[in-house]
Amino acid sequence: MDILKYKVPQAIKVNLKEWSTIPKEDTDLKKKSKKRLKKNLEKMTNLQDKLYASNKYGLLVIFQAMDAAGKDGAIKHVMSGVNPQGTQVYSFKQPSKTELDHDYLWRTSIALPERGRIGIFNRSYYEEVLVVKVHNLIKNQNIPEEFITEDIWERRCRQICDFEKYLYENGIITVKFFLHLSKEEQKNRFLDRLDTPSKNWKFSSADLKEREYWDEYQKCYAEAISATSTAHAPWYIVPADNKAYTRMVISDVLIKTLKSLDIQYPVLDEDQLRALEEYREQLTGNS
Repeated sequence: MDILKYKVPQAIKVNLKEWSTIPKEDTDLKKKSKKRLKKNLEKMTNLQDKLYASNKYGLLVIFQAMDAAGKDGAIKHVMSGVNPQGTQVYSFKQPSKTELDHDYLWRTSIALPERGRIGIFNRSYYEEVLVVKVHNLIKNQNIPEEFITEDIWERRCRQICDFEKYLYENGIITVKFFLHLSKEEQKNRFLDRLDTPSKNWKFSSADLKEREYWDEYQKCYAEAISATSTAHAPWYIVPADNKAYTRMVISDVLIKTLKSLDIQYPVLDEDQLRALEEYREQLTGNS
């Protein structure tokens, strides 16, 4: 599959209405997607093992989306084959008082993956140019008034780009997914949560309130993605109306990203190899 069709080129203006929420593929899509995902999970296991062993790069995976787009499910299914020891997941909610006493990148910076690990952000610092912008929460962030100007959102996008370039130049590779859900499909998933007892807990009245701001969020997402999709930290706009297909695409992108890195199992030098032979002789001699 050509995953490049979901990759947002640098310096283009994104109009989300031009990006489909439904995959334009053949029939029996769900079955084929699940089969491909299963194969991809095996590849992910091997690649993650090499990433961990090489201990050079870290991989930061960011998920952003409207409510009910399937972020939690995507993380659960796509990362189900990797070693939990080399993976860490963080979900960022409304910032605490302590977090608001720091700069807006602080709480995510301390959660960045170590070298050799995969870090997953379920929502991220992009909330600072999304929900903060939609609801005008900037006034609650204790920022000096002289810095709250009309161009603050452009400046924040520039700061985020600088931050992601800094990460890249330090071996932390960032890949970002916007799960592109249609408003109709969101309604159907909300209704499913209301009609299914085991899913009732997932529904919140806040979901309906946020749904009222659908157009504003779509505009802010488009602007943020346009300003921050770069060669070293690209955005992928993934159709999210079909969950199985969404998960397959994400796994394809992660595999391609990991394969692009110089990750190999460490090669021992001659002294180390001789030492292994000595250890082997000790073990066999004492058996």
